[in-house]
Amino acid sequence: MSLRDLAAAVGLRQGSLYNHIETKQALLFGLVTEHMEKLLAELDRALAGVEGAKARLEAFVSFHVRYHMTRRSEVFVVNSELRSLEPGNYAAVVAMRRAYERRLSEILAEGAAEGVFAPLDPQVTAFAILALATGVVTWYRPGGRLLEEEIVALHVRLATEGLAASNPAPPG
Repeated sequence: MSLRDLAAAVGLRQGSLYNHIETKQALLFGLVTEHMEKLLAELDRALAGVEGAKARLEAFVSFHVRYHMTRRSEVFVVNSELRSLEPGNYAAVVAMRRAYERRLSEILAEGAAEGVFAPLDPQVTAFAILALATGVVTWYRPGGRLLEEEIVALHVRLATEGLAASNPAPPG
């Protein structure tokens, strides 16, 4: 979208738009960082007071799926426009994403140490869970065959049962 198109969409003259934003890069970076800050803060609230790795994984996956189901457009734009960020801005956003991923990796490592999860590589497992759970952005539509709660519960079950310590580790 050009700044001219954006100004028209919000009912401003193009020159007036610069009273509100410095550049398209600043606007994009502001949108992406605001999204990431909200995601991290809301995740921390969802995990607050939750004890035990299994319960924390359930809370994480439930939060992640629900967040992404209810903010599909926002998540899609943020994920697809990362490539448009300048290198310094991109690095700042990637650091925020890594902080989010790290929260999940730590839950997985904790669960393996507790003996409730299979001892799999926590980082790779976190990436797999995030890819699965973020996928709802591409296919979920309100009013579909399953209710939102059913989809959330299915994702939680896939994650927790797939990681159960009684499941054998893959060969390798």
